Amino acid sequence: MNIEKNVFKAKFINRPNRFQAYIYKDEEEMMVHVPNTGRCREILIPGASIILREENNPTRKTKFDLIGGYKGERFINIDSQIPNKVVDEALKLKKIKALSRFDVIEREKTFGNSRFDFRLKKGEEEYYLEVKGVTLEENGRSMFPDAPTERGRKHLLELVEVIKSGRGAGVLFLIQMDGVEYFTPHDEMDKAFGEALRFAKANGVEVFAYDCWVSETFITLKGEIKVIL
Repeated sequence: MNIEKNVFKAKFINRPNRFQAYIYKDEEEMMVHVPNTGRCREILIPGASIILREENNPTRKTKFDLIGGYKGERFINIDSQIPNKVVDEALKLKKIKALSRFDVIEREKTFGNSRFDFRLKKGEEEYYLEVKGVTLEENGRSMFPDAPTERGRKHLLELVEVIKSGRGAGVLFLIQMDGVEYFTPHDEMDKAFGEALRFAKANGVEVFAYDCWVSETFITLKGEIKVIL
């Protein structure tokens, strides 16, 4: 998928809270919105090259969203709204082989106490899919989460309840970069999430990981990568 709005290069200064950052653009210091509640500490470091997306909304406090940054030569998209859009496109194009049988794709559907990103259908068959965006990489290893996530753990346990109901369920980790070797839960950051992911897998929840072709103006599903639990 293409990023239709204007994008600009800038330099990162600091991030006083989860939603705001200060950057240099055209020799001017300004505040921008960060559309990612993760820490992104290995990407958002002082002086790092970053990419802004222009948001011409007069009701906003900031004119730009910080949507990605360079870690060395690798560009990493950090926009938390992107993964669902990429997966939606991939599902419609039948690029996710294990889920290509489904011909009805619905967004933001509730089961039990959770709202999942997708409900897929084929005839009487139903399948709930949760998508997690991954921006953390270390020596070829991609990991999630990069900050503790009780909400993410609960999603996994609710997917087990989906399985118990006779429906299908899966979680897809969308790695917002390319060139990684495998995916694994970040146990050092959130041991409970890793345990929940292994429990979900053992109880029938499918676990997928896909990397992406990524540029400053484009991101799309690339291919399935190994999951190590």
